[in-house]
Amino acid sequence: MSTTTAYEAGDGCPPAAPAPSPRPVLLDAAATTRCRRRVHLEHVPPEDLGPGGVPAGDDADPGVAMRRADAAAHRAVLAGRWAELLGSRWAAVPPAPTAAARVVATRELLADDERRPDVVGNAELPAAEGRRGGAEALVRAVPGDPASGWWPLIVVRHRVTDPGEGALTSPLGQPHPEAATWDETRRVRTVTRDVLRLAHLHRMLRAAGLAPPEEPDAPVWGGVVGMDADAVVWIDLADAGAGGRSALETYDRRHGDRLAVAEAARSRGPALAEPSRITECRRCPWWPTCEAALRAVDDVSLVVRGDAALRLRGRGVTTVRELAALDPAAGLPGPEPDPEVPEAGEVPDLVEAVALARAWSRDVPLVRRVERPAVARGDVEVDVDMESLGEDGAYLWGALLTGADIGLEQGYRAFVTWDPLPTRDEGRSFGEFWTWLADVRARCAARGLVLRAYCYNEQAENRWLRASAERFAGMAGVPPAEEVEEFIASEAWIDLFPAVSESFLCPHGKGLKRVAPSAGFAWHDPEAGGENSMRWYRDAVGLDGGEPDPAQRERLLVYNADDVRATWTLRTWMTSERVLEVPHLADL
Repeated sequence: MSTTTAYEAGDGCPPAAPAPSPRPVLLDAAATTRCRRRVHLEHVPPEDLGPGGVPAGDDADPGVAMRRADAAAHRAVLAGRWAELLGSRWAAVPPAPTAAARVVATRELLADDERRPDVVGNAELPAAEGRRGGAEALVRAVPGDPASGWWPLIVVRHRVTDPGEGALTSPLGQPHPEAATWDETRRVRTVTRDVLRLAHLHRMLRAAGLAPPEEPDAPVWGGVVGMDADAVVWIDLADAGAGGRSALETYDRRHGDRLAVAEAARSRGPALAEPSRITECRRCPWWPTCEAALRAVDDVSLVVRGDAALRLRGRGVTTVRELAALDPAAGLPGPEPDPEVPEAGEVPDLVEAVALARAWSRDVPLVRRVERPAVARGDVEVDVDMESLGEDGAYLWGALLTGADIGLEQGYRAFVTWDPLPTRDEGRSFGEFWTWLADVRARCAARGLVLRAYCYNEQAENRWLRASAERFAGMAGVPPAEEVEEFIASEAWIDLFPAVSESFLCPHGKGLKRVAPSAGFAWHDPEAGGENSMRWYRDAVGLDGGEPDPAQRERLLVYNADDVRATWTLRTWMTSERVLEVPHLADL
């Protein structure tokens, strides 16, 4: 075949311009903790996505948008405190319209021999090696030494320590690992996304020639300031620890994997990540896209998620129909696995997996796992629900008192503060709630009556019971921590979530708003939900600068009252004859 072009042959037409090469893939640190399929979808050329196109993104979720705004405000407060504490040793990169402009401004500030700051805020690092991103601060490895390089420091709006000991911390006014000591009052609360983000930033600093010189067995520091904003926690990213793999090694593996997934998607190559339903799907903006794909093929992960779905696929069970058709007594199809070769994924309980698949296929919302569900009941009963705003505090404790007469008015009551969180008045409302609850307990004890107090998924309530006792110690009605721990450990405090999990298979989820309708309960507000309640709260107290909205306050009280009545309805139904109308898994 001739290689002579038409243009060379004299037809007067210039050669076609070469097709533009695709933009290089640049991932932020969040990709390392993100679902692989989401990374794929985020890098598919938009014109290939079909009718749904690119979803609105996380910011379309009011809860996510509020948390991001709060995080930005938290970072701004920390920057102001550092400017005050560090004086001339602090400098911040000025705002710029583009990431490229911020990179230039960062470079100029880091190289400023006249100012020579030891801590530089709002830094944007040069994109390279498939990475992009910036740090809330960079800390000079050796103060005053321009050749020493920089350590990354990030600011997050969640707690990064718990009570205990062993965290390596330095004062906020000395944000440097050499000023750190072993803390006798804090232990590290490991948050994977924070550690991997620090590793991401260190790799970016290394690629830009801005990291400290590499030395064998030397620590590689990253710092993080959390919600309490009273110290810097330092993490050695090169320390392998008990797991045998350092944060840098874990990061490198994950980044390499996600980068390969993204590059394959960008270049229209074979997909390296297929959809499968996991926990993250609940709040992912891409879930409608994945759900449509999974439903189109009746994928088994619609009912059996995560590793269990992986195991089933490995044995040839790929659809809900195939799973529903199995005889649990006969076991999984295919040859028995080699005991010397571990299979991927956990082994699902086949009887329950098959029942879930059959329930899903028949749109049955609940299946009994037991002959008769059991919930401990009392002579006097209290249903409790708490409302909080992220990490800022718990502004409302709602309680529904029912059962034998103990000389207190029965029904719902709310213990609330409408002062915007965070506020000391939260301690006043919590103290009033605890005083009332302690009175109920005392009256029951004096009459020889059994008290049961219920919540749904105790993790949130227990967290704020403990935190409120700690933060507001000494305020009127606030109990000592030991009293809170005694209550949490007592037989009086009952979490309904484990009771539901032990009693039912739930094809569509175990959340209260998924389960309570089967007991006959309906919320007054069609938009009732945790994320929406945070938006209502902001309006209720004028948190964003507007006038407080009394209608939203009333909405929150109705929502909270509905939640405690939902737990009452659920548990009374579970201990009634009506629950036997729910099909047993043997029936399926």
